[in-house]
Amino acid sequence: MNIIVLNCGSSSIKYQLFDMPTQRVIAKGIVEKIGLKGSFIKYAKGNGEAIKLEGEILDHQQGIEYLLGIITSEKHGCINKIEEIDAVGHRVVHGAEEFSGSVLITREVIDALEKSSELAPLHNPPNLKGIYAMQTLLPDTKQVGVFDTAFHQTMPEHVFLYAIPYVLYDRYKIRRYGFHGTSHKFVSARACEILGTNYNTQKIITCHLGNGSSVAAIKDGRSCDTSMGMTPTEGLIMGTRSGDIDPGALLYIADKEEISIKYTNTLLNKFSGLMGISGVSSDMREIEDAANENNHRAQLALEMFAYRVKKYIGSYAAALGGVDTIVFTGGIGENDSETRKRILNGLEFLGFELDTDKLDTRGKETILSTPESKVKVIVVPTDEELMIAKDTFDIVG
Repeated sequence: MNIIVLNCGSSSIKYQLFDMPTQRVIAKGIVEKIGLKGSFIKYAKGNGEAIKLEGEILDHQQGIEYLLGIITSEKHGCINKIEEIDAVGHRVVHGAEEFSGSVLITREVIDALEKSSELAPLHNPPNLKGIYAMQTLLPDTKQVGVFDTAFHQTMPEHVFLYAIPYVLYDRYKIRRYGFHGTSHKFVSARACEILGTNYNTQKIITCHLGNGSSVAAIKDGRSCDTSMGMTPTEGLIMGTRSGDIDPGALLYIADKEEISIKYTNTLLNKFSGLMGISGVSSDMREIEDAANENNHRAQLALEMFAYRVKKYIGSYAAALGGVDTIVFTGGIGENDSETRKRILNGLEFLGFELDTDKLDTRGKETILSTPESKVKVIVVPTDEELMIAKDTFDIVG
């Protein structure tokens, strides 16, 4: 079965075409700068052949039409016609409370997603554009929605509620939802496969660290808590997002700077985090370069980031009543050994000892703790697209 996975952002579309259930990647790539100058498509076949095509791409439907044209072209194609695509899997950021798992997309599902778009105005609308485009281009092909929030729907009420008047939850569903669920689900299950442990009996803390970052507490295969909240702004310090902050500080800033709520939101999401502290970049590599040149603010940003992750790991170990496995994933978690060392330094009391020969691993599955360690520390590269393909195959296949 050929399944294409689409991850539609505001001006981009990441895609992968899988053969399922073999999980073989037939083709993958990205459509960039949709609706902007310099639009292009990157396309790579499973055999390594890669091309980049430039041209005007006005909207998501046109971008998807172009990539389907490449996939089926005589010169570069990997299938003969688009009808050989048996199903489409979509990454959808916000499923609100309606969706606790992946679902076959129907008119009722689309109506619910349109309604929940106000909870994720930057993410759900482009996700829906991908669904609308495939309805037009492949009207008889089944589509599946896989939600970033779904995995965290197992959080209990005392965890997901905010301590505000309960009527506001009843009226507007203001609560913690959590994100990166597809990644947390994939890497926690994969870690247990690598370690040979039973996923349904383990206490796992997963650290998805990248430009967007979150930590999750997983017990017996179910998410019990996660650092992101109603929006992806809550929790860890991120590339340009502030993470946890006293709401009173926001009111004070808005008053002193005489700015609107809308601009305050932009301040928190676009100009804060690592970028706001370092003044250098939102990219951890550039911040580390500056820190090595004795840039104090860059050094401070690194310390703040690691401390916040460390604090969440410690609090989740307490919430879980212990921990069996700590997992690192995401661009920083998989590749930045110095950041991992900063985070883990001082957490040895949890029951692990690090294997010094493996600490500098990058981008591959690696057990960082020694065989004797009670608590295992492991790097697992995330593969959200594969997780989406698996869910799509399970529902459609």
